[in-house]
Amino acid sequence: MSAKASIASGENFHLYNEELISDNPRSVFLTLENPPSFELSKDIFQGNVIESFTAEIPSEAMDEMAIAWIKHRKLQGAVGGPVGQEWGSPDCEWQ
Repeated sequence: MSAKASIASGENFHLYNEELISDNPRSVFLTLENPPSFELSKDIFQGNVIESFTAEIPSEAMDEMAIAWIKHRKLQGAVGGPVGQEWGSPDCEWQ
């Protein structure tokens, strides 16, 4: 059995993990509703099939997702931010 565990969501996006009862989440999923633009492509390069998906994401939505991801994964130290219970940390009790 699995359930969606929300990391961040906004007017037109939802960033989440699919959590299995017996497992730690291994992947992250992003749902975009009505993106300003998107492109699906499939190319063959030197005998290899290369598939890609490109979507336009508004900057404000990307900012929200990036900050939520950093907090969710407790990566603030990896991007030069504070480590501990400082404002903006996932462990901060004042948010």
